[in-house]
Amino acid sequence: MLRLTREQLREIDQRATEEFHVPGVVLMENAARAAAVAACAMLTNDCGGDVLILCGGGNNGGDGLALARHLHNRGADVAIALTVDPSRYQGDALVNWQIVSAMKLSVVPATPRLIDRSAPSLIVDAIFGTGLTDAPRDPFGAIAAAVARKGMPVLAIDIPSGLDCDTGIPPGACIRATRTVTFVAQKTGFANPESHQYTGEITVGDIGCPRELIEAVARSR
Repeated sequence: MLRLTREQLREIDQRATEEFHVPGVVLMENAARAAAVAACAMLTNDCGGDVLILCGGGNNGGDGLALARHLHNRGADVAIALTVDPSRYQGDALVNWQIVSAMKLSVVPATPRLIDRSAPSLIVDAIFGTGLTDAPRDPFGAIAAAVARKGMPVLAIDIPSGLDCDTGIPPGACIRATRTVTFVAQKTGFANPESHQYTGEITVGDIGCPRELIEAVARSR
C-alpha cells in the first residue's frame, strides 16, 4: 500500500502545478468531487439530509467550501461553519469562498454551542490538513469535543483535524472520524494502529495528480 509523508505530498502538489501545469484550483475541485462521493455514500441514496461542514482557513477549508457546493447541488441541506474570518482566505480557497458566497449558501461561525444545538445527518471535518504539526489552539479542543458529543457520522477531508500526518498521533485535540477520504495516497501516519481511532474507514480519492509524478516521488524516499 502506498503511503506518503507530509513533505512528499507537498512536493507532489507543487510539481503537479509547476511541472505538469495542473492548476491548484483543479486539484481542489477534484478533491471536493471525491469527497462528495464519500459524503453521499454516508447519506441517503439521493444524497439528501442536513450536512454541517466545518471549514478552516487553509486549503483543507477550501476543499470543504467546494464540497459544500457539490453537496448542495446534489440536494443536501448544507451549512458551512467557519473556524476563521473568511477575509483570511487566499488563493484557491478564496476562489471557492467567492463561489459559495455568490450561491448564498448558509454560513455561520463554528462554535461548540452551534454544534451542540445542530442536528445534522453528517458532520464534515475540513478544518486542518496535513500541514499541522503542533497542538491546535483553542477553541479547536472545544469544537472537537462538541463533535464527539454529537455521536453523529463524521467524514474527515484528507486527514482528521489534529492528527499528525507522519506519526498518526495527535499532538493535542483531534477529531474522531467515522470515515476519512484522503487524497493522492494514504499518509505514513495511517500505518500506526493508534491512528485508526481517529480516521475510521479510509478511502483514497484521486485528485488528478499525474501517476508518473506520484510514483517518482514515492521512489525518492
